[in-house]
Amino acid sequence: MISHTAMNRQREILVVEDEPDLRQLLKRRLETEGWIARAAGSGEAALHMLSTQAFDLVLLDIMLPGIDGIEVCRRLRAVGDFTPVIMLTARSTEVDRVLGLEIGADDYLTKPFSLRELVARVKAMFRRLDNLELASSARERVISLGDRISIDPSAREVRVEGRVVALTHKEFELLVHFARHPERVFTREQLLDAVWGYTHEAYEHAVNCHINRLRAKIERDPGSPELISTVWGVGYKLSRPAE
Repeated sequence: MISHTAMNRQREILVVEDEPDLRQLLKRRLETEGWIARAAGSGEAALHMLSTQAFDLVLLDIMLPGIDGIEVCRRLRAVGDFTPVIMLTARSTEVDRVLGLEIGADDYLTKPFSLRELVARVKAMFRRLDNLELASSARERVISLGDRISIDPSAREVRVEGRVVALTHKEFELLVHFARHPERVFTREQLLDAVWGYTHEAYEHAVNCHINRLRAKIERDPGSPELISTVWGVGYKLSRPAE
């Protein structure tokens, strides 16, 4: 897993898009914001670049020739690479967007999207990364959820029954946010604002998918969660484990 701790350096972004004109447009637009942008035109090229270089963010088109974006994201997460991924999709159904989130993407944008919206999402992602890095340098105390789960915000480490569990950036942020506010009920909109840095009704699936993945990693029985429960008609809350 690649770690980025130098907050004062330029952020580096990998743009994975098979349409040459759009690929160059995205690259140029990101560079005008002061970021370093690299580009790949296929899933194979993206995987090679990600295996040899550290990036702070990947903009990943789903519909790629050969290895598609879903498989690229799946392979990254399978080897413990949790570089943030924003998926770009032109497909009209929600199936591929939800699948992308379920296998580890952090966010998604549906084509056609505005460059302003893209830049806003990237900035929100980097603000969250900066906050995480500040928390790491501040050496926050370890948060315990009963005797099963411990969360070390500074080390970005979660242990379940003594075993380290790998979480994506958004999964980790969600868990820390819940753990800092036990028993408080959050709507999906509030969680989007707190963890993703924006609120948009159409992206509530991102919250649902990330909570489902988080439950699968920390709950004894994800089908009957004891920690992160659904408050029907409202949202979600984290319950204090019984002593």
